[in-house]
Amino acid sequence: MAYLGIPKNTVEILQKYNFSFQKKFGQNFLIDTHVLDKIIASAEITKDDMVLEIGPGIGTMTQYLCESAKKVVAVEIDKSLIPILEDTLSEYDNINIINEDILKVDINKLVEEENEGKPIKVVANLPYYITTPIIMGLFEKNVKVESITVMVQKEVAERIKSGPGTKDYGALSLAVQYYAQPQIVANVPPNCFMPRPNVSSAVIRMKLHKEPVVNVCDEELMFKLIKASFSQRRKTLTNGINNSPELKFTKEQVTKALIQMGKNENVRGETFTLDEFAKLTDILKCTQT
Repeated sequence: MAYLGIPKNTVEILQKYNFSFQKKFGQNFLIDTHVLDKIIASAEITKDDMVLEIGPGIGTMTQYLCESAKKVVAVEIDKSLIPILEDTLSEYDNINIINEDILKVDINKLVEEENEGKPIKVVANLPYYITTPIIMGLFEKNVKVESITVMVQKEVAERIKSGPGTKDYGALSLAVQYYAQPQIVANVPPNCFMPRPNVSSAVIRMKLHKEPVVNVCDEELMFKLIKASFSQRRKTLTNGINNSPELKFTKEQVTKALIQMGKNENVRGETFTLDEFAKLTDILKCTQT
């Protein structure tokens, strides 16, 4: 078995198929067995699990996943990689390769068909240009997922993990933390990839909450308030909400709600916790009805 985590084997398979890296797909293949071991261990894959892998590339991590999981479904957008995957994964009978754009796949249907509707685990070395839409798509579509363990740009991982009052804290931090508990499990330098990216990477594991961490009367409204509060970081939360084309609250309504919460009217969104955004949503929702 030629493990692709060994750089020599990756080079051989790329030359065999005369493969050219596609910049538009953000392709950077892992060539470090220690990082691969760390990802598999962090994801806690067992023989009971179905794993959805997004962007398997030439199958480097897929080989490891197939050996650890009951079943692996790998979704790859680049059709030129399909014959390579069929070659590098030919020894495994627990793999289903799908040539599709993950953003267009009905993942709920996939979970129903491939895993009888039971929760799956997601593992991926994500293309950095669409990291957020992929992660948020899994959350917002209420896909039955137990955990998501992904390689992302290091600064994105830090943004996801950060808390109120820090420079990295923002709408993405709040959105992810509403759905899951994030933990950075490894930092990965550029030399662990082929070709080398221009940025450092990190592996982040997001374990989905079994119960909501906050109760809010209108989830959609809360996320609109969060988005508005961070769209102009230097502005006060009141001005951010007032300037949002998606929201119809007056400055007076927002100020009144903040006072009701015991907050100063000049408070900024970056100081607000998820719980406080939920409370603000509930108060403002009442002013509408």
